Amino acid sequence: MGSRASTLLRDEEIEEIKKETGFSHSQITRLYSRFTSLDKGENGTLCREDFQRIPELAINPLGDRIINAFFPEGEDQVNFRGFMRTLAHFRPIDDPEKNKDPNVSEPLNSRNNKLLFAFRLYDLDKDDKISRDELLQVLRMMVGVNISDDQLGSIADRTIQEADQDGDSSISFTEFIKVLEKVDVEQKMSIRFLH
Repeated sequence: MGSRASTLLRDEEIEEIKKETGFSHSQITRLYSRFTSLDKGENGTLCREDFQRIPELAINPLGDRIINAFFPEGEDQVNFRGFMRTLAHFRPIDDPEKNKDPNVSEPLNSRNNKLLFAFRLYDLDKDDKISRDELLQVLRMMVGVNISDDQLGSIADRTIQEADQDGDSSISFTEFIKVLEKVDVEQKMSIRFLH
């Protein structure tokens, strides 16, 4: 399978993906092999159903939200490059001093981009704020029926009250960042990819 992965992925593509995502050559070819094994239609793209067959996503309460993050607005398929861009958010962060060049765009796995990715999991209507209802929906996905609606409402209200600095009864991305400033997002939103 590994040989199939490297023959279908051109060296120029691997180099472009390396620059864009920070993954190594061997990580890219290994992930390409995984991508092709998920591609049941063998058409070079994945659909939502392909992701739903991944056991870890199928049992994750936020699995649908994570799966949706792989698909650009209005799209129902993702190619390998889009797949890699999304996975790059979960790459551990390298030495932050390496990327101080102002001409180089912020890496996909930067703290800010990891937080933006997490924020978008909560911002269900994509209006750049997390409302009480959105927070409730995501909390309900995470805890299921283990907590009463009253308890969930109380948690949502308290969370909004603590995070909302401008009094609009919602959480903006800036407020989201502020709430999570002491959280080790780099560690919590990282997956160790084999080299």
